[in-house]
This record gives sequence, C-alpha cells and structure tokens, in this order.
Amino acid sequence: MLTRTRSIPLPWGNAYGLARTLLALGTAGTLAFSSTATLFRPVVTIGEYPLCQGMTAGGAFCLVPRGQFDLLRWLSVAVLLVVASGWRPRITALPHAYISFSVFSGIAIGDGGDQITWILSLLLALIALGDGRRWHWQTPAVPPADEPITRATRGWALLGTSAWTIARLQMAFLYFQASVAKLPHTEWADGSAMYYWANNSSFGFPEWLRPLTDPVVYSPVGVAALTWLPVALELALAAALLMPQRRRWVLLPLGIAFHLGIAVLMGLWSFAFAMWAGLFLLLTPIGHSFPLPTSVRTRKRATVSASAPAKDSAPATPEPAVPASPRPLVP
Repeated sequence: MLTRTRSIPLPWGNAYGLARTLLALGTAGTLAFSSTATLFRPVVTIGEYPLCQGMTAGGAFCLVPRGQFDLLRWLSVAVLLVVASGWRPRITALPHAYISFSVFSGIAIGDGGDQITWILSLLLALIALGDGRRWHWQTPAVPPADEPITRATRGWALLGTSAWTIARLQMAFLYFQASVAKLPHTEWADGSAMYYWANNSSFGFPEWLRPLTDPVVYSPVGVAALTWLPVALELALAAALLMPQRRRWVLLPLGIAFHLGIAVLMGLWSFAFAMWAGLFLLLTPIGHSFPLPTSVRTRKRATVSASAPAKDSAPATPEPAVPASPRPLVP
C-alpha cells in the first residue's frame, strides 16, 4: 500500500535572520534618532503617552519612572543592535519581541511600521526559539541522512514553519488591503493622488529632490504612472503566494525599491525597514539561505576538514563545496 508523507522544512536559514536584523534596525533607529520628549508626549483627546492601560501596561516604558525613559531608550537600542548583529537568536528572540511591543504600545507617534514590526518580531521569535546557531547568518548544517531527527527538533521546526507561514499570509493580506483600499477614491482612480501626496505638508517630497520630482509630479503621464504603478505592484505582491518561486524572486527587488522610494520621498524609514523584513518573509522560500561570503568560507572550511585524509592514508580528492540546504523533516 502506498502512503504519502509530508515534509517540514527547517526554517533556520539566514533569510529569516535578515528579516530579524531589518526589524531590529528599524526600531533602533526610531529610538536613537527621536528624543524622549518627541516619543512620549500628550495626544489631544487621548492622554499622555505611554497610556499604560490594559495590556499596554506591561510595556517596558510603563514599568519605570518617566525620568528613566532616556536610560531605558538607550538600553533598548543596545539590545536591538545585538539582535541585529544576529548573535544567539534563541536568546535574543523574546527581548526583541518585547521591545517591539513596548515601542508600539508606548510611543505617541507610532505608525503602521511599528505595528508591523511588533507582529513580525513576535512571529519571528517563534522561529528563533528553535534556532540553536551562534549567529543567524550562518548557513545551517545539513544533518547526515542516517542521523535520527529528535521529536524536539520536529516540534520547533513545525512551530517555526507555521509562524513563517502566518507572517506570509499577514503580508499578503496587508498588500491586498493597501491596494484595494485605494481603488474607491477618485484621486487614485483618476491617477492624481500622488500629486496631492507630493505636496502634502507632512509627507510631501523633500525640497532637495524637487528638481527631479516636480517634472514627474506636474506631468499628467508622470503623476498617473506614479499613482497607478504602486497599486499594481501591491496587487502583485498580494498575489505572490499564488505564483511560482521564480516570479517571487522578480518581485523582491521591485518591492525593496518601492519601499526605498517611499522612505526617501516621504521620510518613512522605520516603515520601510519593517516592510523590507516582511518582503523577505513573503517572497523567499521557507528556510532559505542567501550565499553570504562568511557562510561560504565556513562551508569551504567544513568541506576541507571533512575531506582531509587520515594519517598514512592516500590523499582524497575533495569534492567541490555546494550550498547547503536544510534537510526536510518527515514526521
């Protein structure tokens, strides 16, 4: 009788590590380049931040006196830089998620990027808790085919893969909502929306770029393209999970360039870092590892060491090193 088996990929490649680094750098930038008085201030009709009500009372900035906010802010930056370095993901997973929650729930000027960072850092913590590597940049070692897989490894792999899948669905829904929410508005339908955004007093294009952007913004064809192309790209990203992997690789640089443009033109840098992290989770295979130079050197050393001849034995011809890929687990 034939039976069908389903494999669980090992999620601990450096692609998810890159997403962790981007999220940590985005939050660290918000804390480092914004003063305490800017981050924590009264908001009309709401109150003084942090509000410390309900679940938000558990945030770090609700647990210390206001006079110690500066110290806590810089301690948080230090922890986030350790997270961004990739050191011991299993140890830094929960502190990263907690700081992301504390920033999102505590600051008065939070935006969508802070919310996305909190959600993704929590999901990535579920992956990182099963990651026993020293650095999340390392290419994971491929277990020998005859080495039994422990039940604990299976459990962590299933948890991590599930969290990555939820993050993918979250990003796909986010792009779908961002695109379809624009369609009922006349300015987006007729192609003039970016004219108004470019001249917005808060998010308008910077003056130093006006010589380059004004000819586009004040051109009917240019402003229509600037308005409709982002909607089309967001729709494509929303449908990415329905596409083969080769098309997702094409969408990845387009999405990165898209959010870089938003960051440069509108100043939303923390939002860009959060969305870049989400793009790597959405568009790369689960457990993917990019061929980083350090991991390549590590693999070469491991190959030479493994193929070194024993004493008094004939020299062996070393096989060329090939990129390692995580071995799927079969439950």
